[in-house]
Amino acid sequence: MPNPAHPTQITKTVLRLRELIFNGEFTPGERMSELPLVDLLGVSRTPLRLALAELEHEGLLRGLPAGGYVVREFTRGDVRDAIELRGVLEGTAARFAAERGATARDLNALRAINETIGKLAHRADFASFERYVQLNDSFHVRLMKMARSPMVERAVEGIVSLPFARASAFVLADSELSLSRDLLIVGHRQHADLIEAIELRQSARAEALAREHARVALTHLEIAVDNHRDELNRVPGASLIALADPEPASEPA
Repeated sequence: MPNPAHPTQITKTVLRLRELIFNGEFTPGERMSELPLVDLLGVSRTPLRLALAELEHEGLLRGLPAGGYVVREFTRGDVRDAIELRGVLEGTAARFAAERGATARDLNALRAINETIGKLAHRADFASFERYVQLNDSFHVRLMKMARSPMVERAVEGIVSLPFARASAFVLADSELSLSRDLLIVGHRQHADLIEAIELRQSARAEALAREHARVALTHLEIAVDNHRDELNRVPGASLIALADPEPASEPA
């Protein structure tokens, strides 16, 4: 008889719950009641409770003082902060890659990915945008590996567990806008400059370029929210984002 607290059971429960939350099956502020979730997921309470605790640790759920969890809501400010933090970590990874020396194989792999990205960035069809997202994600994953830092890699994984903090998060939401295609061209050029800086072992330049590159995602966010809100449903986890920033607190009289 399988152990209900077996790591495989817990992992499967975490993955399924995370998928349901990102797909909008639960709304921000909704309580995650144990009994309905046990029935929905077909698991016992032990792996469910451990999975809920893991998702609280990831930041998707918020623990209640009296016990239990609710789905978190994220403001546009939260998303901006997550993207900025990813940029800091990717900047550190780029600096490490430059300082520690990149192999010709890794540099050539980045160039090959970016060459294809450059071709796709000039196309207007949705399939090209989808392929761009896949290649862009591959570029960033490869860059992380080149840092040769498990610590940085784990930190980045924690940030991008929130899918709207990933490098290509809002690209598809902007796919029908000409301004978004311009941003893809900018991103492609930044990739080329970043590869060059790493190859020349210009660590400070590599770090600055990677941090600036992350800010392209912030522009995609603003474009998606301000111009194409209906397309945000293409972004996993977008249902958790409050599109309007909260009003700033007024100063006491």
